[in-house]
Amino acid sequence: MLNIAVLVSGGGTNLQALIDSEKRGEIINGTISLVISSKPDAYALERAKNAGIPSRVLLRKQYAASEDYDCALINLLREYQIDLVVLAGFMTIISDRVIASYRNRIINVHPSLIPAFCGEGFYGLRVHEAALERGVKITGATVHFVNEVCDGGPIILQKAVHVAGDDTAQTLQKRVMEEAEWQLLPRAVSLFCQGKLNITNDRVSINEQ
Repeated sequence: MLNIAVLVSGGGTNLQALIDSEKRGEIINGTISLVISSKPDAYALERAKNAGIPSRVLLRKQYAASEDYDCALINLLREYQIDLVVLAGFMTIISDRVIASYRNRIINVHPSLIPAFCGEGFYGLRVHEAALERGVKITGATVHFVNEVCDGGPIILQKAVHVAGDDTAQTLQKRVMEEAEWQLLPRAVSLFCQGKLNITNDRVSINEQ
């Protein structure tokens, strides 16, 4: 059974999707063992408490140097013997040092079909605002491994979502979460925990057997 840490900063809707999936037995060979929040008032911490999951708050501003913060995060992950790190709306930058320590063991969910509307500056509602400004008819979500390039890691899963003519950034955000993010993230986590994800030349193949 692999230990999973979920890193959050806000409401924790993707965390809840993972919690619910684990309760339904859909995350095979994995369990959420730790929730780390970058904010002390994040509602995600309440979700963790309600599910009986240990949680810790790690504030970047409490560390004088980024190297000190990196060490604190890595030490915390090692303390809980974490095998997989899931970024679920985590708003603190993950450094190259942390990425190197957990190479191909950190995954992120992004609310667009990468490479569209991704990279530096594209997060939260801004992603959906950009999609609507561009007038796209199809958007979606992507789960990918994290590397040193923002939203540039190998893609694990993607799912398309229809854009309605009367969508606002808020309604589109909700539909992408419900129809894509909450489905893709638990499936990707389960595939990882089952050892079914293989990376070759920065491409992910899925062994469904």
